[in-house]
Amino acid sequence: MASLGLGIKPGVPLMLRELQPFSPFFKHGQSLRLTGKLEAYQVDHGFAEISDGIIKLKIDTRHLTGLVFCVGSLYQFIGELLIDLDNNNVLLEARVGRIVDGLDLNLYQQSLHLSRNLMGWT
Repeated sequence: MASLGLGIKPGVPLMLRELQPFSPFFKHGQSLRLTGKLEAYQVDHGFAEISDGIIKLKIDTRHLTGLVFCVGSLYQFIGELLIDLDNNNVLLEARVGRIVDGLDLNLYQQSLHLSRNLMGWT
């Protein structure tokens, strides 16, 4: 698990499409909460891939126990972003995961936007 130094930080909720190299949250060790559709799962390696239809991200699920993975279902993960620019590899090392089938992603995105405005993050 990524070394957090000062303890576990809350995962900043982001939409996958917001996770771009120019984003202030695109940094090694950043704690994030990301939601996406499970596109693939490698049982033998413990890696999953989620997408929002456009952007895909690899998820390291080796620290999760008791979570059943079903390709096509919607999942939300909280963990730390690991960036290896030498190998062009970006992944989220998940410490929490849950299935969120039935979540309206458009409504979720609107609520994130409203929350950020309320907290002065935009």
